Amino acid sequence: MSFSFFKASRPKTPQEVVKTIKDSLMALDTKTVVEVKALEKALEEVEKNFVTLRCMLCGDGEVEPNMDQVSQLALEVCKEDVPALMIQKLPNLGWEARKDLVHCWSILLKQKVDSRYCSVEYIENHFEFLDFLVVCYDNKEIALNCGLMLRECIKFPTLAKYILESASFELFFKFVELPNFDVASDAFSTFKDLMTKHCTVVAEYLTAHYDEFFDLYEKLVTSSNYVTRRQSLKLLSEFLLEPPSSHIMKRYILEVRYLKVMMTLLKSQQMVLTVPILRGKVKKGLSPHSTMGCGEDSSKNIQIAAFHIFKAWSYARTSISHAIMSYYDSLAFKVFVANPSKPREVKMILAKNREKLLELLLNLSAGKETLLNFEISSVEMDDIVSSSGVEDEQFEEEKELIIKEIDRLSRLSNRDP
Repeated sequence: MSFSFFKASRPKTPQEVVKTIKDSLMALDTKTVVEVKALEKALEEVEKNFVTLRCMLCGDGEVEPNMDQVSQLALEVCKEDVPALMIQKLPNLGWEARKDLVHCWSILLKQKVDSRYCSVEYIENHFEFLDFLVVCYDNKEIALNCGLMLRECIKFPTLAKYILESASFELFFKFVELPNFDVASDAFSTFKDLMTKHCTVVAEYLTAHYDEFFDLYEKLVTSSNYVTRRQSLKLLSEFLLEPPSSHIMKRYILEVRYLKVMMTLLKSQQMVLTVPILRGKVKKGLSPHSTMGCGEDSSKNIQIAAFHIFKAWSYARTSISHAIMSYYDSLAFKVFVANPSKPREVKMILAKNREKLLELLLNLSAGKETLLNFEISSVEMDDIVSSSGVEDEQFEEEKELIIKEIDRLSRLSNRDP
């Protein structure tokens, strides 16, 4: 008679898995730095339990996840307040455990149970966790983990709306300029998602907080940091071009103050930049923090980004010919019709600065954007080359129209008494 001394272990139920995770996270409270071995053992237990949870949620590569179990896991995690522990204990965990935690967080948020996102509802009842995740950008050890978790939350309009309207939102204007390049870049990615994922929510926020937001945003587009300035200009055109924000665009281009900012950026002078290169392949001879003589190209990139905002002032008029209309898709076209008539002061500024503006515009070309000394693949280069011709042609057409508009305003101002 054959028999085995060892019985195959019974797979854990969702309830058991969640209880084990909860217990192991809570056990970290009882360990102190003095109890080094006990703490290491407790952290190993947490890591092991998150591997189990991850496998149940998304499979192990060979076996697909059981969707009934996944739904039960989502319910149990919320029932046992595990998301609160996940957030609170994140700073205490090791690198692997944090990685698995973030992966599980992403899956749990997306999991529907009876047409409800139970994990999202849980966070809606504990909005303070979102504030905690935002503030964690100040902790470089977990900043990138928290950034990933935040961007998963921002996919849901109720959670994005809370962050936009919370006091912690203002911190992003500080975090995008942190000295740590990776953290600052990640913070800007989160900030960009907040401003672009839910257009109606953003439009409502900007309507209610127009002055305070654009006061802060002006500091980004005029920052001494080239990367911040360039990214902010590109993002500005993105969220102002969304249909729900057309009234915000109209208000923005009525402001002489912001016109002057864009005109100043159009005059960007050559500069030498110190850029921390932390991603991609660095060309030979460059250190991770090389001072790069790419000032001319960098200045051009700023000028081009400013140009795409500036043209809203230059070409805001009541009627535009059908020929002009064909140059732009319907979304971009809204920029030019958003302001039915330019204020007199705007017209005067454009007319008064005709010579300087025309000189700048005539010398401005789309060209190729600075790649900041990164090597890119041949496939990526082919994509850039294939699209550059069309973009250059459109850029030149836009530039020609704006030059004609400035000329028109100048002629009209000369006729005025």
